[in-house]
Amino acid sequence: MTENAPAGNITAGTITLEVAAFGPDSPLPPVAAGIQAPYRVGMGVPDELAARAAYGYPPNIYPYTIQDGYSRQRQDRELPAVVLENRHLRATVLPGLGGRIWELFDKASGKQLLHSPRTIQFANFALRNAWFAGGLEWNIGTRGHTPTSCIPWHTAVLTVPGGDQVLRMWEFERLRGVVVQVDLWLPADSRVLFSAVRLRNPAPDEVPMYWWSNAAVPETEDTRVIAPATTAFGSDYETDIQRVTPTEHEGRDATWPVRNDHAADYFFDIPEGRRHWITAVDADGDGLAMLSTSRLRGKKLFVWGQGDGGRNWQEWLSPGGGRYAEIQAGLAQTQFEHLPMPGRAEWSWVEAYGNARLDPATAHGAWDAAVEHAQSRLAALADQQALEEALAFAGSIADTAPQDRLLVGTGWGALEEELRRVTGMQPLDTGGTPFPADTLTGEQAPWVELLRHGLPDGGSPLTFPGSGSFVAGPAWERLLEGAAGAEARFHGATLKHARQDLAPAEQLYAQALELDPGHALAHRGLGLLLLATGRVAQGLAELRAACAADPAGGKLLAEAMTLHLAHAEPRAALLLAEQAPPGTVAAGRNRFLTACALAGSGRTEEAAAILREGVEIPDLLEGDNAISELWQQLCPGEEVPRKYRFSMH
Repeated sequence: MTENAPAGNITAGTITLEVAAFGPDSPLPPVAAGIQAPYRVGMGVPDELAARAAYGYPPNIYPYTIQDGYSRQRQDRELPAVVLENRHLRATVLPGLGGRIWELFDKASGKQLLHSPRTIQFANFALRNAWFAGGLEWNIGTRGHTPTSCIPWHTAVLTVPGGDQVLRMWEFERLRGVVVQVDLWLPADSRVLFSAVRLRNPAPDEVPMYWWSNAAVPETEDTRVIAPATTAFGSDYETDIQRVTPTEHEGRDATWPVRNDHAADYFFDIPEGRRHWITAVDADGDGLAMLSTSRLRGKKLFVWGQGDGGRNWQEWLSPGGGRYAEIQAGLAQTQFEHLPMPGRAEWSWVEAYGNARLDPATAHGAWDAAVEHAQSRLAALADQQALEEALAFAGSIADTAPQDRLLVGTGWGALEEELRRVTGMQPLDTGGTPFPADTLTGEQAPWVELLRHGLPDGGSPLTFPGSGSFVAGPAWERLLEGAAGAEARFHGATLKHARQDLAPAEQLYAQALELDPGHALAHRGLGLLLLATGRVAQGLAELRAACAADPAGGKLLAEAMTLHLAHAEPRAALLLAEQAPPGTVAAGRNRFLTACALAGSGRTEEAAAILREGVEIPDLLEGDNAISELWQQLCPGEEVPRKYRFSMH
C-alpha cells in the first residue's frame, strides 16, 4: 500500500488492485415491484420466525439507481485504502467501496484470514446489481448485498483521550432512511480487530431493519466452519427453508464447505445463553473468528458447492483468486427476516475478528468436542467481558466529532440535512456523523434547487431540470407538486410508482407526456405501469415509444426486449433490435436477447450462431441459467459449454 498520512496505528493511502471499469449508473429508475422473499418456510421453522419472514420487504430499491455500467475488462487501479495495524494483525479497509474490510492479515501465521483476491470484478449480485467478492462487507436495508456495496462512505479518523485512533465510516442509507455508522479500532496489543456498528432511525415511524456482516474466507479441502449449535435453518435455493442438522445433511457433514454438492445456506440455531460466534479454520486450525455481542444473533455459513455452476461463479467473481466460502453475522436469526426498528431508535453492537488458532485435530474431529474447544479458545481470544467493554467504549465516543476527514461519501446525507432544515425536521447528525453541505454533488444539485426555489408558497413555480437521480418521501412529493414542467411531473409519477400508488402515477406520466411527447423515461414508466395492471398491448406499445424516443438507449432496449420476450412477442423484440443503432445490440445482454428473439421467431440457425460465436453478459444475474437453457433448446444433444454453466444447484 502507498502511504499518505500516518495517524497512530492508522495509515491512509492507496492500494493497487486489478479493477473492472465501473461505468455509469442506469438512467432507468427501479420503480417496478420486484423484491420478494426468496424462500418459502418449510418444516421445523418456529412460528415467530415465519411471521418475521413475511414482514418488511420493500417493493424495490428506489430511490437508488441501478449500477450496471461495468465491464469485464480490468486494469490496475489505485484505490483509497486505510490500514489499521499492530504487532499481531494488519487490516486493510476500502472506504471507497462500501467501507469493506478487504484484508485481515495474521502476522503469527502469515495468513490472510479473509478471501482477498487481487482482482475486483463487479457482477450482478447486489440489490443495485453491482457487487464484488472478497473481504468483509456490511449489508443493510433488506435481503441481498447492500445498496451501499459500491459507493464511497464518509471516512475519518478520531483521536480519543489517551491518543488512541478510531477509524469511523458512515453513510445515509436511503432505502430505510437510517444513518449507519461503523467504528473500527485495533488496540496496541489486541489479537482482534473491533468493529462497533450503530444504526439510527431518525424518523418517528418504525422501519423494517436488516443487517448482516458477510466475510468471505478462503476455502480449502480442509476448511471447516464451526458455530455453537447442533441444528440450522437451511436452504439450497430450490427447496423450502427448513430445520437441518448440518453435520448430517444429505448424507454428509456440510460444515466442510467442500463436501457440499451445491450452493446452500445454513443459519445456525444458537441456543439462548450461548455466546454468539462463528469461525472457519484450515488444516492448521487457523482461520477467521467472528464474535459479537448478543444483539447480532444470527450466524450463517454460505457455500457455493462443488458443481460447475459454483466453480464458474467463483471464477466469474474472482478471476484467478481461488475458492471461498462465507461466514456471516446478522441481526435476525436468518436472512429472510426483518426486525421492526422503532422510530427514533438506536441499535448498537460490537463485533471482533481475529485468528481462531484452534487445535487442528480437535477442530476437525467430533462436532461437540470441536464446538467446546472453539468456545474455550475464542474466550481466550476475546471473552464476553471484552466485547461488552468495547461496546461501552464505542457508546462513549459515538457522538464525538471526527477530526481528520479521509474520504467524502455520497451527498445524499447532506441533501437529507438540507431537506430537514427547510421543512423543520430534526437534523440527521448527532455530532459523530456529519453530512456537511460541501459534500453535495451534481447528483443532488437539481433537488437542492427545488428545495431553495420550488416551495409551493415560495413564489413562481420552478421548471424542474432533468436529472438522473431520484428521491423518495412525502416531503419531496409535496415539493414536486409546486414545481412546473414535464420533468417535475415525471419525477412525481416516478415517486408514486415506486411505492406502488399506481393510479395517480399514471395520471402524472400522462401529464408529463402531454408537456413533452418525446420524454423517453415517461413512456417507459407508463409502459411498466400498464404492464403491471394487465394492459399488456398498451404497455408494450409505450416501451416501443420509449425506444423510439431514445434510440441509442441500450438499457431501454434491453428492458423493452426482455419484456416483449416475456409476453411472447419475439418478432416485436427482434424488430426493436433491428431498428436500434448497431452499437447498442453488438455485445453483452442485448446480443443475447437478439439470439432469444431470433430463436422465438423461428430463425434458430442464426440464434445458434450467436451462441457458438460467444455471448458474455457482464451483469449476468446470480442464478440466471438463461444462456445454458437457450443452448439446450438450440443445440439438442450437445453438451452445454462450461462457460455457460451457472446453475447453482
